[in-house]
Amino acid sequence: MDDASLEDQLQRFGFSDKEVDTYLTILELGEAKASTIADEAGVSKRYVYSIAETLSDRGFVEVNNHAVPTTIRANSPEDVVGALTDDLEEMRPALDSRFSRTDSRTERFEVVKSRVTVLKRISELLSRADTEVTLAIPYRLLDEVADELREAVERDVLVLLLVTGVDPDEAVDLDGLASVARAWDQPMPTMLTVNQTDGLVAPGELLSQSNSPTQAIVFAQEQLTPVIVGSFLGNYLPMAAEVYTAEPMALPATFRNFRQAVLQASLHLRSGTEIRARVTGHPLYDEDAASELDGVVVDVRQSLIEPTTSSFPVENALVVETEAGTYSVGGEGAFVEDFQASEVELTPAE
Repeated sequence: MDDASLEDQLQRFGFSDKEVDTYLTILELGEAKASTIADEAGVSKRYVYSIAETLSDRGFVEVNNHAVPTTIRANSPEDVVGALTDDLEEMRPALDSRFSRTDSRTERFEVVKSRVTVLKRISELLSRADTEVTLAIPYRLLDEVADELREAVERDVLVLLLVTGVDPDEAVDLDGLASVARAWDQPMPTMLTVNQTDGLVAPGELLSQSNSPTQAIVFAQEQLTPVIVGSFLGNYLPMAAEVYTAEPMALPATFRNFRQAVLQASLHLRSGTEIRARVTGHPLYDEDAASELDGVVVDVRQSLIEPTTSSFPVENALVVETEAGTYSVGGEGAFVEDFQASEVELTPAE
């Protein structure tokens, strides 16, 4: 490390330029009188005494007040680094106690001008899915992303697929590509969301015309993605016909994605299986209520599969009957339900 780098490092520890010059002078002299250090560093003798006290408190130097005249001696680099390391380790518990862990995400928007790049971005985003996917895509392009969809399903990702531009009676080969798939014979924009954080919107012309002047947008924006999901679930999915539904997952199973829990509860109830739910979260309106519910699922409100039971298109809720009463449960952002869930465990009812 050269002198400039060393000066930069010392400044990171809060040293001013003047303090850096004085400390480096002490290091070079090893041990010296305040007057000698002042002359070499180009500062006053009074300033040397002042900075020496600060450096001594931080373990950088030792002030020998017993000598006449007083001398200032640089501590060995090994001792200085050891003292700094000890101070940092001592700080760690307090830092940990105050630190709120959040995912570091960079919000971004990318403009895409070609069909090839749109399909590449869809594949890339699907490969990163670990909780949920919503995808509307022309049926004729489904093969381009089929492998990534299949792999997402195998990772237990909730995949809601809408294939467009195809008669529902002609939509085939969807087995294993989605949790639920619907088909619509009308064209619509290609829309993708992944994990409620990333997404893509492309106008239909961009994927159907080789010289289209239109552009797609790829984004990572946590406030925008739920809006796209809401449009997908509320405006487009109800217009399409259900053409494929995966078999329900084996129970018991635990879900942090609430829509996945709602879908699995619906599939088991549709097959005639009674189920229980243990829900962890918090009550929305009763502050004295428990933070966990445990009971039988007596109803599901949803529009993911037929028959739909929701009172509005984006409603997803479990109704759980417990010993203390019957509660409606919603997921993140719930506001009409009694309880907001962060985790749901489904088990067969005994």
